[in-house]
Amino acid sequence: MKHVIALDVGGTGMKAALVGADGELLHQARRPTGRERGADAVVADILDFAAELRAHGIRRHGVPASAAGVAVPGIVDEAEGVAVYAANLGWRDVPLRALLAQRLGGVPVALGHDVRTGGLAEGRIGAGRGADRFLFVPLGTGIAGAIGIDGRVEAGAHGFAGEIGHIVVRPGGTPCPCGQRGCLERFASASAVSEAWAAACGDPDADAADCAKAVESGDARARQVWQGAVDALADGLVTALTLLDPRTLIVGGGLAEAGETLFTPLREAVRRRVTFQKLPSLVPAALGDTAGCLGAGLLAWDLIDTTGPSYPSEVTT
Repeated sequence: MKHVIALDVGGTGMKAALVGADGELLHQARRPTGRERGADAVVADILDFAAELRAHGIRRHGVPASAAGVAVPGIVDEAEGVAVYAANLGWRDVPLRALLAQRLGGVPVALGHDVRTGGLAEGRIGAGRGADRFLFVPLGTGIAGAIGIDGRVEAGAHGFAGEIGHIVVRPGGTPCPCGQRGCLERFASASAVSEAWAAACGDPDADAADCAKAVESGDARARQVWQGAVDALADGLVTALTLLDPRTLIVGGGLAEAGETLFTPLREAVRRRVTFQKLPSLVPAALGDTAGCLGAGLLAWDLIDTTGPSYPSEVTT
């Protein structure tokens, strides 16, 4: 059976799959990234993991993978296939595409940025399916974004397109590690909500999920923290939709797991802020933590599918 290898490399764990032509996940595996052992060890583990998947595919399906796709964090030169920099993995200028192609017997390999790759899957086969223009915004430790146009995700001239987390929404506000003050992710990321709620409730171990539960139970302090994050997020999203005019706005990541506790006030906050802009559909992400792997599979199939970007309208996850 014809298939491709898909790898999603995170700061703490790696997810992998063999993906069939119909989008079926034929085999899935996970393992720790092992970043504490250093960048060279992480790269070696990625190569070993990919080789194990190739061998599994040959044993199980009788043929080697036709291509491979890998999604990694940090700064990525997708055109050259180089993982330029990732602070959480400690690597610089790793020619990952070439290394993987060599290890996998010369098959074509696609390298993608983790958020853009996850956004590709959400836009093409997930919550944004059918939308010609979408914006995917995951709310996690930080806030990033993926700009989708006609089934592709825009990387930008230098690989930085979609960095909505560094839109300044509170000028002169909290310093951000990027060097600016008042960036969106300092107010509306899961980590920012966790920090604000821990300070408000006096429990250093409290997090964003605890804050959401407190909001649902009517806690006034939690509601103030939560609304502050929602307002900041709405300001950032309206700036983005003013520039990009997406048809669908997909919000994912850990904070989105609060469901309507987030989406009901967020939709209202965005609605209040738009004037001439067209209000997009604002929906939760659909693919969860399989998005990166599915997106890497899409990148791989795109290398060998001359009919253009596709998976069928239904994908087995």
